[in-house]
Amino acid sequence: MNGRVSSWDLSVGVDGPGTRFVVFTAGCPLRCQYCQNPETWRMRDGRQVTTDEIMAEIGGYRRFISVAGGGVTISGGEPLLQPRFTADLLRRCHDSGLHTALDTSGLLGIRATDALLADTDLVLLDIKSYDPATYRRVTGGQVEPTLRFARRLAELRRPTWVRFVLVPGLTDAPGNVDALARFVADLGNVERVDVLPFHRMATGKYERLGLRFPLADVAPPGQELLDRVHAQFHAHGVTSV
Repeated sequence: MNGRVSSWDLSVGVDGPGTRFVVFTAGCPLRCQYCQNPETWRMRDGRQVTTDEIMAEIGGYRRFISVAGGGVTISGGEPLLQPRFTADLLRRCHDSGLHTALDTSGLLGIRATDALLADTDLVLLDIKSYDPATYRRVTGGQVEPTLRFARRLAELRRPTWVRFVLVPGLTDAPGNVDALARFVADLGNVERVDVLPFHRMATGKYERLGLRFPLADVAPPGQELLDRVHAQFHAHGVTSV
């Protein structure tokens, strides 16, 4: 099966449990203001590979990632922009005994078949905002497809970690956080919420690509704001880290 990827790399603790082999697929329908991977936006900028090539690459790290309690994460970009390629890679990793994770915005969740999700041990679901107006401001897209996908994951009882990027002045409104916490608490399959503090480490990438980083003047959240947001999740019985 052919697909287009931007890169692959090893990560620890940020793309699922343990040490992960992370495949960054090329192409994304959203344009999040805080995106850290602008090089993955366009599918044509990725290089064409086969699942055989990627499995061979994973094979070189298999013992290391297994001993470290990790696995393989398909990220992006947006993996569900290439659903057949993503499904094939997840199936082959799952069948070989590797823990699998899918990192997705959920916007294209309708493209994920039940078989694809059955081969996914963990879904990392990026909910950029619960409030529709804020979501559109953050991403240029609509939040409802993501919420529908979250409900479907709950019905299928697929283990899920929700990821929420906390941006001062953009996603931090108390009502927005509280609504997301209530939504997550009602699902029943969400093991935790990763509250990811906004940072500006991708500024150099934007400069190299000749792009303007929209949030270049926004400071990362302080400890007081982080504590407030965690407290809001905890008040609804949701584990946040």
